[in-house]
This record gives sequence, structure tokens and C-alpha cells, in this order.
Amino acid sequence: MKSFDVPSFYKSNLISAIKDYNKTTDKLKKNFTPTFLNFGGVHIYLARHFGFCYGVENAIEIAFKTVNENPNKRIYLLSEMIHNPQVNADLKAHGVMFLQDTYGNTLIPISTLTSNDVVLIPAFGTTIQMENELRAKGIPIEQYDTTCPFVEKVWKRSEAIAQKNYTVIVHGKPTHEETRATFSHSTQHTPTVVIKDMEEAKILAQYLTHSLPYAQFYTDFAGQYSDNFDPQTHLQKIGVVNQTTMLAEDTQAIADYLKHTMATKYPNTNIKENFADTRDTLCYATNDNQTAVKAMLQTPAHLAIVVGGYNSSNTSHLVELCEDVLPTYYISHADNINSTNEIMHYNFHKKTLETTTNFLPKQNPTKILITSGASCPDALVEKVIEKIIAQYETTVTIESITNNYLAQQ
Repeated sequence: MKSFDVPSFYKSNLISAIKDYNKTTDKLKKNFTPTFLNFGGVHIYLARHFGFCYGVENAIEIAFKTVNENPNKRIYLLSEMIHNPQVNADLKAHGVMFLQDTYGNTLIPISTLTSNDVVLIPAFGTTIQMENELRAKGIPIEQYDTTCPFVEKVWKRSEAIAQKNYTVIVHGKPTHEETRATFSHSTQHTPTVVIKDMEEAKILAQYLTHSLPYAQFYTDFAGQYSDNFDPQTHLQKIGVVNQTTMLAEDTQAIADYLKHTMATKYPNTNIKENFADTRDTLCYATNDNQTAVKAMLQTPAHLAIVVGGYNSSNTSHLVELCEDVLPTYYISHADNINSTNEIMHYNFHKKTLETTTNFLPKQNPTKILITSGASCPDALVEKVIEKIIAQYETTVTIESITNNYLAQQ
């Protein structure tokens, strides 16, 4: 796989040494056993796969390269490059300005741009409407488009089934940048509906089976269906794709449920005539990171820490997996942990920051599971480890563990 030129301040000597070692000993990525770091009084178990993915590294490389190559131009991002506060703050510090917030609300009007300006398309992609607005201003977007190839894969899958007259059902968060972009691209080819969870899938199924009056559809899915959508006509043939960062098992369950509903509705026909086989449209990193967390959770531990941006979809799903098993703390950086055994963490269900005291037990050893989202720099994870081990009697240093991994390569 292609390697990218990511700024050194996002890298960690420890994490790089571990990941490089894992690559040499498990080239096919079949091993999902967590990495055990024995510091004496505290044992850290790192998920096998975590941190920057292909799409994120690609976006970061393009963004910083663009800044370096255009010192005399105004450089804009449509919205957050990725959902990590440090990366977005770093880009702002380098003079990059944001045109929209993460929900698509205008921060700087497009009307103020000129053809001499540079506009970066974030890793999530953008809508057809926005692409057209930028082109109308004479802004060449292709050169600065950081859309993740796995997001584009979803768009292509949607287009492929649209050509066979299937309606697209997108499993995603309706307000998320990626889902808004996928919805826009899909609606260029076929009627489209966004559903956010199994509850909405079950509601949609009632329209598939004529169990609810069609007029009610427009209320139940307000803001989530394409123009001129007719539930009576457009729900005869469907296919499910997803936002690439959703929980894999949720998307599979939704697809299976809707497929079963269509099979029941059309018992005497081949299911492929009414339900498209879209296969899985999650990205490889989302799958690997979620599988790695499930494997990590097989290790008995006292708590888990998940590091990432609070508006990061893929990170929140890692938190979901962990909190089903043991106490879990969702933090954005090491500063959330202080030296008096207190942690400020995010409750993504309530969307609030909470503070927990004495969150680290005084077991000997204390066992802690750690992972991070696909948009989280490895440097942040190492700093979290530093903060944790500083509160225990340790017999091993981070530097010695790093050197040990380097010696084995």
C-alpha cells in the first residue's frame, strides 16, 4: 500500500516501532491480538489496528503539501479535513480557512472566493451542488480533492445499482459530511433514502410491506429522502450502502432485515430482482479497527480508553464496542487526564463532557485497553500512555520498549 508524507509531529516513536514490527511479522494482517506493553505496575494492551488510515494520511499529505506549494494564495477547506481537533487546529495555524462547519453551515460565503483561491475537498467528499458552485467560480477542485477512495467506492456502488433501477438506502448519520456527500451523489442516479439505525430500518420496512400509509413516509423521513421520492413506486427494488465509518454489524443487520422483508414481500421471485447484492461498503480500516477492538476485549482488563475527536463517527463506534464490556473513557487528547487520577471524558450519547475522579484503580497490575480512531495521530496515543504510566510504579520506560521493538526488526 502507498506510503504518505505525514508531518513528523503526528508520529510516535513507540507506535511506529510497534506497527512496523507487526507489519513484518503479520504481512497478511491475520493477527488481531492486542500488543501487550508491560510497564510493571500497569499493563497496557494496544489494539492491533488503530490510528491514521489510508484516506486520512492521503488527505493530510495533500493538505500540507498544498499549504507549502501555495504561499501567496488564500487556502480554504470546505469543512473539517477529518474529525480530529488537533489536525484541524494545525491546518488553521498554517493559514487554512474553513468555509463551513461540520454540519454544512456557512462560515465564509462562497461568493467571496475568486478563481485564484485554493479550496481543499475534505476526506469525506462533498455534494454535487458544492462541486458545481466551486467550478462556477473557476476554482479547480480536482487538484485539491482529498476524498477518501473508499468513500468514492460507495458512490460507484450506488451508481452501479442505480443503473439497474434499484433505489439506494444509505445507512449513515444524516448530518454527517460523508453521508450528505453520498446522498448527493446517489440522488444524481436514483431515488435515495438515508436511515440512521435499525429503528428507522424497521419503519422503512413497514412502507415496503404497505403497513403504513405512504403519506406518513414524508414525516418519518423528513430531510432524508431525495426530491420527488414516491415510496409506493421507489421501494419496489432496493439496495443498501453505508457511510464507511458505521458499525459493521449494524449495517449487516439492517441489510439482512431489509432483505428478509423483501423476500417476504416477493416470495415467488428471486431475491436479487428486488434486493441488490451491494456487499459491504465499509472501508478496510473501519473493519480492521472494529475487529481489533473485539479481539482486544477478550483480554480481561479494568478499563478501556479510546482516543479521538468527539465528532468522529468511527471513533464513537469503537467506544460503543468497549463500553458494552467494561468502563470506557472517550478522550480527545492526553490533557484530559491529570496527575491526580482525574479524567475528563466525552459521553457521546448525551453529547456532554464529564469528569470522573479516581478512574485508575490501584490494582497491581492495573490492566488497561487502549485504541484510537482512524483520524487520531499516533503521537496522541503515546502521550496518553505517558500520562497513565506516570501514575504508577513502573519498572520499564517507553524508550526501552521502543528500542526492544526496533531491535527485533
